[in-house]
Amino acid sequence: MDLLIWLQDWYKSMCDGDWEHVFGVKIDTLDNPGWTVSVDIADTSLENKPFNDIHNYVSDDDWMHCTVKDGKFCGDGDSGKLIHMLEIFRKWANS
Repeated sequence: MDLLIWLQDWYKSMCDGDWEHVFGVKIDTLDNPGWTVSVDIADTSLENKPFNDIHNYVSDDDWMHCTVKDGKFCGDGDSGKLIHMLEIFRKWANS
């Protein structure tokens, strides 16, 4: 729950009357099965922060990719990686 509270607070801190009308956070499912996470970082302090891409593929049931591109933190992973991707975003955002 701590992770969702952190994400909720991060999103709230970005909302300035303008940012939230264009940008946001999206969490969705993939049909392979898996998760996808997209967090807009444009017009935030994270926009130009370096991020080392993560590409882990062990098997069709154990994989995850996280990148920052085009003003977004993007994560895709197997059905057990949602929390891990959000933790990666939090660790990077707080570093």
